[in-house]
Amino acid sequence: MTRSPKRAVIIGAGIAGLAAAHRLREAGWEPIVVERAPARRPGGYAVTFSGIGYDAAERMGLLPALRLRHITPDELVYVAPNGKRRFSVPGPTVRAMLGERALNVLRGDIEDVLYEAIRDKVDLRFGTTIDTISQSEREVHLALSDGTEETADLVIGADGLHSATRALAFGPEEDFRLDLGHMVGVFMLDELPDVVTERATSALTDTGRTLAVISLGQQRAAAFFGFRTDDVTRDLTDGPTLALTRTYGDMGWAAPHVLAQLPTAEDVYFDSVSQMLVNRWSRGRVVLLGDAAWCVTLFAGFGSSLAVGGADLLGAALELHPDDVPAALSAWESELRPQAERKQKLGRRVKGLYAPADPFRLWLRDLPLRMAALPPVSRLLERHLQLKG
Repeated sequence: MTRSPKRAVIIGAGIAGLAAAHRLREAGWEPIVVERAPARRPGGYAVTFSGIGYDAAERMGLLPALRLRHITPDELVYVAPNGKRRFSVPGPTVRAMLGERALNVLRGDIEDVLYEAIRDKVDLRFGTTIDTISQSEREVHLALSDGTEETADLVIGADGLHSATRALAFGPEEDFRLDLGHMVGVFMLDELPDVVTERATSALTDTGRTLAVISLGQQRAAAFFGFRTDDVTRDLTDGPTLALTRTYGDMGWAAPHVLAQLPTAEDVYFDSVSQMLVNRWSRGRVVLLGDAAWCVTLFAGFGSSLAVGGADLLGAALELHPDDVPAALSAWESELRPQAERKQKLGRRVKGLYAPADPFRLWLRDLPLRMAALPPVSRLLERHLQLKG
């Protein structure tokens, strides 16, 4: 008699959720993905994809498609408050600094690759949210906003920083959230500002705020805002247009051109920079994955890699413990938690260098890049990359 596959309901169709669907299907499970957004959202900021995420993507056969999305600017340009160039790092040096087993890729492009890998193989339900969760020793019952009910062997909350799964099964967000006193905003640009060179990524940092115009290749560019704040609640309540205009209205350089495009931008990501400190990532047969569980933040720069790597390890643990889901979840967390917590600590430690509030911290942050920009160092780094290749 053929045994029917175990069922997993995955809440969230971001990187963590799609990677979990891909990996669990490989492990012989039947995943269902539930996403509150009515459709997939493009864009997002660029991330370095490396480490366990890169290794997992290679094992899952996703690496060739991800390599096609790799973006590296021809130049990194650092701008002074008066709009003049402070220093720059050439593209070959940037590639050498990134390393051999690492990619620079948009978060949305990672999602694209994962989505294309599972779209015809997995039940994906957009425009749907989770209303209730209850569980017994053997299964989990869910009520969804479309009026349907599901019974599953496992529920994976991969629904991000403001996870509804976590709120229902673990407790309110404020019990776990650690705000790091910064906000971030990202959106795709319709037009490149005149003061920015095409194919270059340019950034200006002053008085606790950073604005970057990021070249994405194929005539695409994104605006990235990051700033310190002592009132996260106010900024979130005001929303991106008011908060970003208030913070960057007097910046000059590319800021006026970028801010003018903000009101008509199709999709703006705007949120606090926060970590999730959850003392245990699973409760019975409900488990948290990705930002819902840890959110190392962009300060640590490893969130996408942890999401994909964590999904891969979760699938491996379920394969190793096929008849004991709680044991699989416990083994998975024991293996992954030390790495996630190290990245969280790194994020808290370096947050002062993200949008430096004074000239000394700005100098300290830029010192490694200034060194890399020196011709002898650039040549050495590029030669090292050639030898590795």
